[in-house]
Amino acid sequence: MTLTIGKRDLDYPGPYTGDLRDATPLLGDADALHQRLDDDGYLLLRGLLNRDLVLETRRQMTSILAEDGALEPGTDPLEAVVAQGGRGNFMGGENRLTQTEGFGRLVASPEVMGFFEGLRGGPIRTYDYQWLRVVAPGEFTGAHYDIVYMGRGTPNVLTCWIPLGAVPLEHGPLCVLSGSHRLDRIKATYGKMDVDRDHVVGWFSTDPKEVVDQYGGQWLTTEFEPGDVMVFGMYTMHGSVTNTSDRYRISSDTRYQLATEPVDDRWVGRQPKGHYAWTQGPTVPMEEARARWGV
Repeated sequence: MTLTIGKRDLDYPGPYTGDLRDATPLLGDADALHQRLDDDGYLLLRGLLNRDLVLETRRQMTSILAEDGALEPGTDPLEAVVAQGGRGNFMGGENRLTQTEGFGRLVASPEVMGFFEGLRGGPIRTYDYQWLRVVAPGEFTGAHYDIVYMGRGTPNVLTCWIPLGAVPLEHGPLCVLSGSHRLDRIKATYGKMDVDRDHVVGWFSTDPKEVVDQYGGQWLTTEFEPGDVMVFGMYTMHGSVTNTSDRYRISSDTRYQLATEPVDDRWVGRQPKGHYAWTQGPTVPMEEARARWGV
């Protein structure tokens, strides 16, 4: 079959794409999970979260989207069929969707907090700011490291990507570049960037083929069911498959770290300030920055 990533149509599986490796059988074995995270840069965990809570959170969110006119009239809100002319939205921070009762319970649920406490071996905190994406047809997320957006605290932050509902391939699931957490030249240049300090566009690339041709690896993805999650570190390059369906893909990116380690103050507190300078004034194109870095 053909998979669209960015504007590229790629054979799947093929030279540029492949399947994520399932880490679910390792649950309960912290040493094995650490080794897999070191080997792969990510953990695919099936059924980690309570499926009913994920679906209830989806119901609450899609009800709001229907009230706001974002969904096609006469369709089941749970299906999240995009209204004619509908567009996607980044819904980070405090808003009606992130303030739903289900979402608050989900990102701090015993399942997820217990997993990270077991993995990191101590009390865990999550950022007060939460990232939520409502991705429309034709949209995608370009390839990037998370460290460039949240690198002012510990580098040991882990991202937990939570699909809020089933995400078949045509809905645009997460994808990661295999081996990208070991690309030392990129980590030492792009990976040292801070979007608020440097005013550089955050995505490393929107062309998945170009990245593989230059640095190797494959773009790995899979279909997701409610309750599945992806966990990865700050230096795992990732993005998303392009949404080629007529539905919204709803997903969240939540961050977890040891409570005893330094935290990026942009994302914590009663009203986190978030990115305060990134889009203020001219922004350096990534092509210009990469040429300067030699990557």
